[in-house]
Amino acid sequence: MSMCCRPPQIALFLFLTLCLIGCKGCNPDTCDPPCDTIATPYTLEIPPFFPPMDIPEDNPLTEEGIELGRLLFWEKALSADGSMSCGSCHLPSAGFADPNPYSTGITGAQGIRNAMAIVNLGWASAYFWDGRSTSLEEQILEPVSHPDEMALPWNEAVQKLQNMGTNENDIDYPSRFNLAFATTEITPDLVTKAIAQFLRIMVSADSKFDQWRRGETSLTDDEFAGYQMFLLEGGDPEITPGGQFGGDCFHCHSEAGLQFSDYLFRNNGLDSTFTNDAGLAGVTGNSLDSGRFKTPTLRNIALTAPYMHDGRFQTLEEVIDHYNSGGLPSTTVDPFMKYNTGGLMLSEAQKARLIAFMHTLTDTAFIADPRFQDPH
Repeated sequence: MSMCCRPPQIALFLFLTLCLIGCKGCNPDTCDPPCDTIATPYTLEIPPFFPPMDIPEDNPLTEEGIELGRLLFWEKALSADGSMSCGSCHLPSAGFADPNPYSTGITGAQGIRNAMAIVNLGWASAYFWDGRSTSLEEQILEPVSHPDEMALPWNEAVQKLQNMGTNENDIDYPSRFNLAFATTEITPDLVTKAIAQFLRIMVSADSKFDQWRRGETSLTDDEFAGYQMFLLEGGDPEITPGGQFGGDCFHCHSEAGLQFSDYLFRNNGLDSTFTNDAGLAGVTGNSLDSGRFKTPTLRNIALTAPYMHDGRFQTLEEVIDHYNSGGLPSTTVDPFMKYNTGGLMLSEAQKARLIAFMHTLTDTAFIADPRFQDPH
């Protein structure tokens, strides 16, 4: 055992104690990684009315890990030709989403779904439109090696990062990993952990609606009327049991915890058949999941067009018109859809008020936050 992990027992006893307790990953038998590399804990401030965030025990937030994750999120070296980063499909100006219906990879190939917005992901329980990943760390693994996206096998990706420490014009990633994880050996697991740390601090909680909830501002008459519609059941009460001539939004885009998503999987009546994209059923193999997709958050919704899993709607007006119509019937359509009772039957003025409310969920401070911008 080397002296870094076994100093003189009396004079440096306290040093040894701090080393063994404070250094994540320090192996006292091998002293590898170095015991004097201790990442700085990061305390995430949970916004008012938000629930606690479930942060994995094996990937706590640290200052060094978050900064490394930011570098890696915007690192184009993680694509096969060095032209694309994670941020290429998650633009700040588009609410960290893609303004195109489908993202285009380095080969020119396009996916079949719209890139979901990056916002408040630390409170989600499943990722991708079909929920095939159950953690942020797992979700991050796919785009780098996917042939239609960044198209770089992970063994080559980590080797590129490892070698960048030898070029004075490049970021010294081995040293960065040593600061964050107490090892200079770069692995896919550590890359995804760093990016996940960065994504977890991308918290949006300062929209006009948030400010109103905190008592810092007022909503206009139209915005407040739209909010009330958001909370009311949809449909004509003479036709739809319990109908209140509302927008019927709250069932799926719950205000609980200010997430504006229940993070569940629903068929919202876009199609009657699902030969092109089965949604959740493609993951579970259960036909009862056909056409069911993850409920996106309404936060920054005015910035994240186009809408739906396939980007078929370009405007919020089109989205509201879809729900106003009641949607299309199918064997798995969500019971909250009003396809069999004439839809929501909202007037043009009501639709405008509902959209005015949605605009109050835009958080300009979030998309302009310098902590989330490209550092390269």
